[in-house]
Amino acid sequence: MKKLLIIIILSLFAIHQPAVAQVTQGQVKQMIGQAAASVKSMQCDFVQTKHLKMLGDKVVSRGVMYYQQSDKLRWEYVSPYKYTFILNGNKVQIKNDKRTDVIDVERNKLFKEIARIMMSSVVGDCLNDTRSFKTTITDGNTSWVATLVPQRKEMKQMFSSIRLYFNKKSSMVSMVELVEKNGDKTFIELKNVKTNGQIASSTFAVN
Repeated sequence: MKKLLIIIILSLFAIHQPAVAQVTQGQVKQMIGQAAASVKSMQCDFVQTKHLKMLGDKVVSRGVMYYQQSDKLRWEYVSPYKYTFILNGNKVQIKNDKRTDVIDVERNKLFKEIARIMMSSVVGDCLNDTRSFKTTITDGNTSWVATLVPQRKEMKQMFSSIRLYFNKKSSMVSMVELVEKNGDKTFIELKNVKTNGQIASSTFAVN
């Protein structure tokens, strides 16, 4: 469950590339920050591919994501199973075919931390979160690649690194790669991204 929630957070290739110069890293962070500040709402489709090292196999899931500044997020898997995670302020709702749970994040330290990192990841603020991650930015052909090495105990136990791929034209996250301690890798590719459109309030309703 914890791994699934953190995969949802980031919400956002093992190639050896020269690191961006320190001054340029600052400029890249500034561009990403400016792009994030302009996003009042966002919706997109996503394809999640998990590569299982032990089995030499992969699992592909698909779904939709909705975000509204500054504390509303809906992450919904639609295939091959149905699973919905909604964050609305201090409330989190988790729903599957069998049950629905509502959690007050203010009363749960783990979920409060998850909610904090989740929202900062959606808009790219996690690049400046030095307490949670050690960040290096490299220059790809069409993307800036931010490699985040977890610094907090909870994250370090599960992930070796997290990579966020930012499209150079839009300065927004286009793909997330999570490398687990056991060698499994999860790729989340965002597709059909639309920003600053109207999203019905019912999308983020927590019942």
